[in-house]
Amino acid sequence: MPTLLVVHHSPTASVAALTEAVVGGASDDALAGVDVVVRPALDAGADDVLAADGYLLGTPANFGYMSGALKHFFDTVFLRVGGALADNGAAATASGGRKPYGLYVHGRYDTAGAVRSVQSIVGALPWRQAAPVLEVLGEVGPAEREQAHELGGTLAALLEPEPGA
Repeated sequence: MPTLLVVHHSPTASVAALTEAVVGGASDDALAGVDVVVRPALDAGADDVLAADGYLLGTPANFGYMSGALKHFFDTVFLRVGGALADNGAAATASGGRKPYGLYVHGRYDTAGAVRSVQSIVGALPWRQAAPVLEVLGEVGPAEREQAHELGGTLAALLEPEPGA
């Protein structure tokens, strides 16, 4: 059964609401045959990543960057899960498999730096962006929850086995 790994840092009610909606969308009854595994960023490891077929990442925007918890996740798994480094030690463009991923970011005033920081690391992993980034500023209301639900459902649907397979 394909596995969708949701790695998140949800320290606020706003990010927690988005995470709940993402997981709800990924676990929707209309989807069949996808196992959804949810891990806080500080608890997720390389074995989780290697066992998954797709990924959803969630973070607040902290001082123009992803959360420290999500950065710690990347720091601990990067090389073990196929991250590519250039000769100068910078992230390089990954080659090989292209597992789908999605990203949601919540910020009070700006999310651009957090999105950029995640995408610079993910670009060096054997993953591909499979949905537009969900960037939410300010309060999380019904419309933002619905967008998060759709993001979760989209990623899970991409992993759903073909009928009869």
